Amino acid sequence: MSSSLINPNPEIYATQSISRNDSEQENNEEYIDEFDALEVYDLIRNINDPEHPLSLEQLKVTQHDLITVDNKNNLIVIYFTPTITHCSMATLIGLSIRVKLLRSLPKRFKVDIFITPGTHQSEDQVNKQLNDKERVAAALENERLLSVVNRCIAQS
Repeated sequence: MSSSLINPNPEIYATQSISRNDSEQENNEEYIDEFDALEVYDLIRNINDPEHPLSLEQLKVTQHDLITVDNKNNLIVIYFTPTITHCSMATLIGLSIRVKLLRSLPKRFKVDIFITPGTHQSEDQVNKQLNDKERVAAALENERLLSVVNRCIAQS
């Protein structure tokens, strides 16, 4: 690893094996299978970190229990935890999560993405950037930035 990395030696965690309990209702054709936190987690867990060849799950940036899904109000709230408190890649990680979900979820969902409180020195600023439609749209018009985002989500 290069010494120019923000976090040259991140802690790596084992990936989780989380399974959904199959119920009798799922065999019923009239049963409505709503989105849940596990489905959302499965969409984002394999996004690559922009700085390391590791997934957000391996770095424990994303966690299943930090995702809530409200199908009734079409709202998904995701918290993610940067590996260090001064992570300069936090906005890029959040943008990668947003793009992956924009491409994967039905348009009916509003997705709010936040840094886990107390885990980043600029969490308010990053949260504001990640949840402002105009700022996200401007970021996605930047071809260089979009190229990095696409590289991060390509493996997921």
